[in-house]
Amino acid sequence: MQGVGFRPFVYQLARSLKLGGWVRNTSEGVIIEAEGEPERVEEFLRLLREKAPPVAEITALAAQDVAPTGERDFAILSSNADELPEPVIPADIATCVDCEREVSDSADRRFHYPFTNCTNCGPRFTIIRGIPYDRLHTTMSVFRMCPDCQREYDDPANRRFHAQPNACPRCGPRVELDGRPAGREPAEPTARAGRLLREGRIIAVKGLGGFHLACDARSAAAVRELRRRKGRSEKPFALMVRDLAEAQRICFINDQERKLLESPQRPIVLLRARSGNGIAPEVAPENLYLGLMLPYTPLHRLLFDAAPPVLVMTSGNLAEEPICHTNEGAAAKLSGIADHFLTHNRDIHLPCDDSVARVVAGRPMLIRRSRGYVPRSIALPGAAPPVLAVGGEERNTFCMLIGDRAVLSQHMGDLDNVETLDYFERSIEHLGNLFRWRPRVIAYDLHPEYLSTKHALAASRSQPLRSTSARTDCELIGVQHHHAHAASVMADAGVEGPVLAASLDGAGYGVDGAMWGGEFLVASFTGFERMAHLAYVPMPGGAAAVRRPGRMALAHLVRAYGDEGERLALELMPHLDPREAKAAALQAARGLNSPMTSSMGRLFDAVSALLGTCEETTYTGQPAVELEMAAAEGGFQAYPVTIDTSARPWQIDPAPVIRAVVDDLRAGVERAEIAARFHHTVAALIAEVCELMARETGLSRVALGGGVFQNAYLLELLLEILPRRGLAPLIHSQAPPNDGGLALGQAVIAAAIEEQRCA
Repeated sequence: MQGVGFRPFVYQLARSLKLGGWVRNTSEGVIIEAEGEPERVEEFLRLLREKAPPVAEITALAAQDVAPTGERDFAILSSNADELPEPVIPADIATCVDCEREVSDSADRRFHYPFTNCTNCGPRFTIIRGIPYDRLHTTMSVFRMCPDCQREYDDPANRRFHAQPNACPRCGPRVELDGRPAGREPAEPTARAGRLLREGRIIAVKGLGGFHLACDARSAAAVRELRRRKGRSEKPFALMVRDLAEAQRICFINDQERKLLESPQRPIVLLRARSGNGIAPEVAPENLYLGLMLPYTPLHRLLFDAAPPVLVMTSGNLAEEPICHTNEGAAAKLSGIADHFLTHNRDIHLPCDDSVARVVAGRPMLIRRSRGYVPRSIALPGAAPPVLAVGGEERNTFCMLIGDRAVLSQHMGDLDNVETLDYFERSIEHLGNLFRWRPRVIAYDLHPEYLSTKHALAASRSQPLRSTSARTDCELIGVQHHHAHAASVMADAGVEGPVLAASLDGAGYGVDGAMWGGEFLVASFTGFERMAHLAYVPMPGGAAAVRRPGRMALAHLVRAYGDEGERLALELMPHLDPREAKAAALQAARGLNSPMTSSMGRLFDAVSALLGTCEETTYTGQPAVELEMAAAEGGFQAYPVTIDTSARPWQIDPAPVIRAVVDDLRAGVERAEIAARFHHTVAALIAEVCELMARETGLSRVALGGGVFQNAYLLELLLEILPRRGLAPLIHSQAPPNDGGLALGQAVIAAAIEEQRCA
């Protein structure tokens, strides 16, 4: 409960009910002793749950009678710093309404102060250097509180009681624009920055967890220039909007999406764009959705006083490097992108990207779990051995099992460069130190070339690493990629299994050395059986087939039509260079740099290329994203699918689907209808295979994991179809379905295997 204002809430509630006693943080959670009239004690217990602070998470509440001591006063007792802390380090929280009111009140001493916060809001995770969580162990330690702030901090009745980042214009951090500090008006640099944004400039803005690159989202010239300078050709940019009313002018927003936008976590929320909304098309090319977030710090809100009402607010980094979080690092790396720098002197100890979410079938689903959610833990069914799971290569996160909780890290990015690997190792060390935790088991992906896997294996060879995993006495457990996806859904849903699982994504190393990705499993935490998969096709050129989806289309055409496939590829995909097609066909035929794959993600790529929705992949999952955007709404008949059940694992032949797509293309069927029919086909085949598995096993719960299930069109179809067939779908709610949730699955699998070994 640390850092979320729970103890002051308990204190004030008890005082209002005229109860005596005390409240204290311990390693087991919050302990409260309350003494008074029985009916008031009962009311106290009821209101503890109903009126708790918005970000306080009460996982269990147990009460027992104790002998009265005659207490009449209520007190907040200090915690014992020597106790081993549980994973309750607080996440960063968006500005609360009380602080917003103060910042807007010209009579308040915090009027226009960009760093206003209280126990209900403000920076937490990104400023913590160590434990216990107090000011001395945060980056706020260099700012000595003035007498007024100190009085607030010391007063249990004040909402700033023990608010570690507490500050005001007199004693706290300050904002600067291009090195020029504020004068008498603390928001003067943000006002100047806002005016520059109106002029079309690009500004690097230091936020809560790192730098953003900002520009006017309605200026096509500014957005194009930002894309050119950052080298980001097509991946959609996130937007920050002034307020909810502005968001509603730009996008369609239902009640669930509004709640997510306004939640204390303030993620980027993917929302259906309105036509004629004025946003530059370059913000999200070929996409029906925009990623919107509301301001989550006073600095952002003050910026909008002078800035355009909608800003591109994309991560301040180079290529796939971690987000810049120091003033010096931003100056060195972003000077070729930003025209100006809006900075401040409150250090960010550990960077943390914005979280990304969308609402599917009325339920929030995380695409990227980071700021606002980390390091909030995920409950496990019981105590687990201390496991470190290092995740995969793309969208990496790591996971620590601490007692009966799983702590999933912030988004690391793609582990394909030294900078991100360094960030990954520093983050493991930092979280391990915060929780005074060291692993006994390290879980890793089976792919031998993943940097996360190499990191884990280096520990077993006694190679020195800076991180907490640098222990030679750790047990190492390799976990198959798609088994981890299934287990991640199970852990997220609180289900121990066994379950049926559809683990569908772009790629994962299979136990046979092939690249899996269209997998149907019977899975528990201790093992899995591969019941069915998409039939193998070659990936001509390996990674080149991911960058150039036309190569995957060619491979599927050759499988469906034989020698005629290459000619068809050139006929149907005029963008495909004949020389590339010939080379790719030769590679596939001879097995030259053409690993075999069963990937559902690569099948999406192939159909996307055939329909001309995506000719080149510039960001992960782009062909599938654009195919989803192209699909028409409504009920459409699925294409035929062949499932060969004569031997296990069963083979799902994609050739009939490819032939049906080709027939529709030649018949002049609208591409939006073909894209829709393909989605209905994938949903139908998943349901059919799961129903066949259910008959064989007697199981009815179906875990839907892997990046394919980011697709809302497909997932909503399945959430309708599976129950009609007597099957209960399990989906993610606390972790992403993509590889950002992989480490959670690795961790619970490794824990189960370790417990089995020790039994």
